Amino acid sequence: MTNSNNSIAFHQVTKKFGDQVVLDQLDFCVRKGEKVTIIGPSGSGKSTVLRILMTLENINAGTVYVDNEPLWHEYQAEQLVPASEAHLRQMRKKMGMVFQQFNLFPHMSVLRNITEAPMHVLGLSKQEAKERALAYLELVGLMDHKDKFPSQLSGGQQQRVAIARALAMRPKILLFDEPTSALDPELVGEVLQVIEQLSNQQDLTLLLVTHEMQFAKDISDRVCFFDRGKMVEEAPPQELFAAPKQARTRDFLANFMQNQSLS
Repeated sequence: MTNSNNSIAFHQVTKKFGDQVVLDQLDFCVRKGEKVTIIGPSGSGKSTVLRILMTLENINAGTVYVDNEPLWHEYQAEQLVPASEAHLRQMRKKMGMVFQQFNLFPHMSVLRNITEAPMHVLGLSKQEAKERALAYLELVGLMDHKDKFPSQLSGGQQQRVAIARALAMRPKILLFDEPTSALDPELVGEVLQVIEQLSNQQDLTLLLVTHEMQFAKDISDRVCFFDRGKMVEEAPPQELFAAPKQARTRDFLANFMQNQSLS
């Protein structure tokens, strides 16, 4: 099932919460270096895909591959068996995630928020971690705020710190779960600008869940529409937004645009 061009591959993945099927035998791939956005209605399984990749949710059936290695399984005597905690720990290092709620440590400075994981998880020295953190703070335009605490920053600035923190782990894959949904509208642009800048500069695979359709159109190599735990349609953004092939995609986009014009 592995393909050397894929960064992420879901093969026949089912995820249930009780009797509710959230992912229904999902087949879904993201190629190395590709920028893919998932859109779809609430409850379609979008965020669950990211939570499975970050090992925050296990799967009920199927196989997930990250960088051509099984995520929730490992090989023993050429058989796939459930993954050990040690295997999951190693796999987590390949990915970084930026959440809706910035999840910064309130009692730590901006700089320490970024240096903590590289020191404790990757084993970097304090000096190495600091140099790396400062480079990423420069990238997200927050070098002047390194000694502040999260409560002293705007929501947009906190989210940019969260992006710098994810990058400091040098992941191969960066996941964004509605990175602007907790922000005031006037702060959305600064975060989207940083993500767009990242996508142009960094050799990363990006997988985003967002309701910012214009941003999805601007940044993505491919947009995937999910509904009821399945991928209904995928296409380059110009194609999917201008001429969706599936009725469910058309209905979703039409409703979305109508709601936007009313708000």
